Amino acid sequence: MQGGMISYALLAGLAIALLVAAYTDHRRREIDNGLTLAIALGAPLFWLASAVPLEAAGWQLALAAGTFAVACVLFGIGQMGGGDVKLITALALWIPPEHFVKVCVLMALLGAAMSIITGLRGMKLAPGAPVWTALSFVSGMLWIAFCGYGIFIVAGGAPLPIARWMATISQSTGIAWIGWAVLAAVLLGVTLGTMRIMRRQTRRPQVPYGIAISFGGLWVLTQNYFLPLQPAILPG
Repeated sequence: MQGGMISYALLAGLAIALLVAAYTDHRRREIDNGLTLAIALGAPLFWLASAVPLEAAGWQLALAAGTFAVACVLFGIGQMGGGDVKLITALALWIPPEHFVKVCVLMALLGAAMSIITGLRGMKLAPGAPVWTALSFVSGMLWIAFCGYGIFIVAGGAPLPIARWMATISQSTGIAWIGWAVLAAVLLGVTLGTMRIMRRQTRRPQVPYGIAISFGGLWVLTQNYFLPLQPAILPG
């Protein structure tokens, strides 16, 4: 019971740390090194308190190393900040590989939505091109909706019957491929609009990916630890 209580307290501490990381990244686009160091150092304590087998701890270290390597590549191409790299690496020490995949998917979806919002806010408007401007904003809204839908699916929501809708459109028009042609046209429009958003930036967007990382981590912690109160965390 004591080990379970300690494990649960450490997970609560991790959740608080993620909230702080999200807040500081939003307010000043920084994640304090001391905070990520505390998250990383808390992981071995969690392993001990939860009686994590040595082999499983090794897999966590390997996951963190792999995450760090991928995040460094993203940092090198300007898609992630240094604080984001350290935060996602420290978080990888806590979340088992089978759940960490969901963290990454949620992070990517929310990060993409925030990137589009930031891009729309920083886009330089072209007064002589109202059609392109409208297409850019419509594309941005559709992207945000798509990311929200993706988060809904990952969170356990039922997917929309898109294939059935396409079949209904095809049947109602009598043209077998018309439904998929409409979908392809929408995707093409969204692609062109998104490209214009990226090209019309007045300055390089600064996206607080720490919020997306924290969101993914908090969601997985809530769903897999806090809500079910698994015996491994709080036995008895």
